[in-house]
Amino acid sequence: MHEKQATSPEEAGDSRLGMTSTADEVLSGIDLRGKRILVTGVSSGIGVETARSLAARGAQVIGTARDLGKAADATAPVRAAVAGGGLELVALDLASLASARSCADALVRDGRPFDVVIANAGVMATPLGRTRDGFETQLGTNHLGHFVFVNRLAPLIADGGRVVVVASASHRSANFTLDDLNFERTAYEPGIAYARSKTANILFAVEFDRRHKSRGVRATAVHPGTVRTELGRHIGLEAMDQILQRISVDLVAQGQPPFQWKSVPQGAATTVWAGVVATSTEVGGRYCENCHVSEVVDRAVSPVAEGVCSYALDPETARRLWSKSEELVGEHF
Repeated sequence: MHEKQATSPEEAGDSRLGMTSTADEVLSGIDLRGKRILVTGVSSGIGVETARSLAARGAQVIGTARDLGKAADATAPVRAAVAGGGLELVALDLASLASARSCADALVRDGRPFDVVIANAGVMATPLGRTRDGFETQLGTNHLGHFVFVNRLAPLIADGGRVVVVASASHRSANFTLDDLNFERTAYEPGIAYARSKTANILFAVEFDRRHKSRGVRATAVHPGTVRTELGRHIGLEAMDQILQRISVDLVAQGQPPFQWKSVPQGAATTVWAGVVATSTEVGGRYCENCHVSEVVDRAVSPVAEGVCSYALDPETARRLWSKSEELVGEHF
């Protein structure tokens, strides 16, 4: 897919990519001129930084946002600074299947292919609510909106292209179940709903990868790390700090370094690494963090430790979720 670029960190001139790497460091030596990349959620935080870093290397970036005015303000410096690349904004509300279909269909009619699609947008720990289609807010926005949008875009993804789905280590917070995804019969817990939506993101990448790898299109899921962004606004910064202070105390008691937030540029690093630097066979159908593929960890670990639960990568669960998602959205792919 990227014949003119380096295909590994070593070839890109840096064998030390990891937890503290930034998106610019990951993309050092990478030429993305002629590449067209879509990024959802470019109105703040990691989405803006992802778009900026890719456009700075020459890519033509299409960024989606629910609020185009907010996105225009957030990306104004990016659009002013990019040389050789560019950033175009389009409207997309992932909490509305009609919006997901309309946006995807407009891009398909335009006909220009994408080399990479990055499903970055999302919400976290929201109060109980419903999308315009009646789905629990986090399931509907994080998973089902992207499920419809990315699948409708699939014909535009060039052979050898890639899909990157931004998930989270929070998937380990709750065993995944297909029962009562909308919390219609069980008590709603914001953190559990978020964890399940992030597991759904990973499973979507697993099944999308299986379905499209015959033409070289690979899909992968990534965890950006713990970053102080607008995503945590429903939890509150004070509550987040208290949680992470307790985690830090536990880490120090175990002889490990204390917790440190990742910066936004560090949070975007694994996304761009998985999208345009790592080899497709390395990341296809996998879960990545800190600029490498994660190991399966099915034991209790620190919330800020590395590792992916096996249920998030299980191919049979991925197939069942795909079928259930098709049933929920009333569309087959």
